[in-house]
Formats: sequence, C-alpha cells, structure tokens
Amino acid sequence: MQRGNYPPNTAASPPLHHPVPQHPVPIPVMHSPPPLQASSAYGSTYAPTPAMGHPAYGLLNDPTAQMAFQVGGRATEVAGQYVEQNLGKYLQISALKHYFNVSNGYVLQKLGLVLFPWRHRPWSRSGSQRTGASGQMEGYFLPPREDINSPDMYIPVMAFVTYILLSTLLYGLAGRFNPEQLGYTASFAFTIVILEIIIIKIGCYLLNINNDSQLLDLVAYSGYKFVGIIVTLTITTLGSKWLEYLVFGYTFNANAFFLLRSLKYVLLPDTTADNPRSTTYAVNRTQRNRRTQFLFLYSYLVQLIFMWSLSSGFSFRSAAA
Repeated sequence: MQRGNYPPNTAASPPLHHPVPQHPVPIPVMHSPPPLQASSAYGSTYAPTPAMGHPAYGLLNDPTAQMAFQVGGRATEVAGQYVEQNLGKYLQISALKHYFNVSNGYVLQKLGLVLFPWRHRPWSRSGSQRTGASGQMEGYFLPPREDINSPDMYIPVMAFVTYILLSTLLYGLAGRFNPEQLGYTASFAFTIVILEIIIIKIGCYLLNINNDSQLLDLVAYSGYKFVGIIVTLTITTLGSKWLEYLVFGYTFNANAFFLLRSLKYVLLPDTTADNPRSTTYAVNRTQRNRRTQFLFLYSYLVQLIFMWSLSSGFSFRSAAA
C-alpha cells in the first residue's frame, strides 16, 4: 500500500480550543460598622449614622433640621432648669432624700417610739455643722437613720398604704368588698391628711411660725397616726368592742403625746440646739403660751377627730360583724 499524506482524523481527535481568559468574580469589600455618635440633647445615647441615600441622611444634613434639633435641645435644658429652680423650691423634691434615708434599725425603733413614747428621752433633734456654698458654717439636722427623733417619710407612707389595704381586707372578710371601696378609702384618708396640713399651716401662719423644713416635717408627722389606727383596726377582727375602745384610747394618747413632744421644735422654735437651722428670735411669753395651746389642741383635739374618723368612719365595726 502506498503511503501518502492524509488529513488528520477529525472524528478521533477533538478540536483544539484556545483557553478563554476568565475574569474572577469580584469579592465584596467588608467595611467596619458605621461609627457611633455620642449622645446629644435630642438623640439617643448611641445611634448609627444613616448611609448616603437613606431618607434620614438628608434630614440630618439639612441646616433647617439641625437648627430645629438645637432649638429643641436648648428648650429641654431650659425647661429642666425652670422646674428645678422654680417648682423645686415648692415641691422640695431634693429634700425628700433626707426623709427616706432610713435603716431597718431606725424603723423598728421609731415604731416602738410612736407606740410607746412615755419614757423616751430626749426629744430634741440632733444637728451638726457643715460648710455652705458661701463658705460659711451652717447647721443642719441629721437624717433619720442617724437620729431617732428625726421625722421620716418611709413609715408614714408605708402606714398609709397598709391602712388602705387593711381596711379593704376587713370589708372583704365581712363579704362587703366593692372595688370602688379601695379608691374611696384612699381618697378619704388622703383628704384627712390634707385637711390636717391645712389646719396646722393656718395655725403656723396666725402664730407667725416660720421654719424652712416645716412643710415636709408636718406631712411626716401627720402620717404617724396611721400606725395606731392600723393596730386599732387589727383588734376589730377579735369582735370585742371594749377591747377596741381600749386599744383606740391607748394609741390615740400615745400619738398625741408623741406629737406634743416632737413638734415642739417646729411650733416653738428658738436658737438653741433644738433647732440648729433656725434664725428666729426668741418669742415672748404671751406668744409662746398661744403656741403651746395650739400645739395641745392640735395634738389632742384635732388628732382625736381625725383618728376616730379613720378608724370608725367606714363602719368597720358593722362590716366585721
């Protein structure tokens, strides 16, 4: 057979292809989280910066919006300063911390003092001195946890709430519970406290009694009566009228004696250690006698009317029967 030049066998050999260059798939670049913005007068503590194109991006960069934010923040700051400087001196919000500075030992000793005040000595409040804002030494009363004779708000508030819950419980035990009774009892007790504060404030005004801590002290002292009322209402569950009258008579006299001794530094201020913050001159004998009479009437007559109204004004005796 004659050999010659033949074309390659295309059926047996696949066609050769030139490699086509392939471009790699782009890998997305990872960025760090957007920086956190510090707190401002109109924003939260930390807030992410909106990305470009976000609806809020244009708002934050708008000069009008920025001006509005600045005005709003300034208005908030001015309002806070107004409340602190003007309303604060009437509400005495910052002074409430002093009246709630109590301890467990103080609460137990104070409850014993309110219920058994007969042999307690002395009754004068303890004070100390500190350097004031003007650089001069000024006197101040010690907080309740450091002075058993200091009035507090913790016991009166807790006794007030306990009185409302206990009175509602007595109605429930008698099968006469009504959801409206809870609000009625709270409103009546709160009205009694307000009337008592009004009476003693009018007396202080007529007798020219001035004390910088007077209002909150009077609110605190007006709430101690609920301790004796709670004891009296607890006795009503025993069903003995004579025992109830006896307990009421004791708790009333204990509260009156406690107020008679404790309110001396408020209604009879002087420049002695009984009132280190007082700058009042010593009153004359006639004025002092009038204040003593008012203190006696408030401690006994006014307290008798209010304590009797709170302990029997809701007919607990008939409710428990």
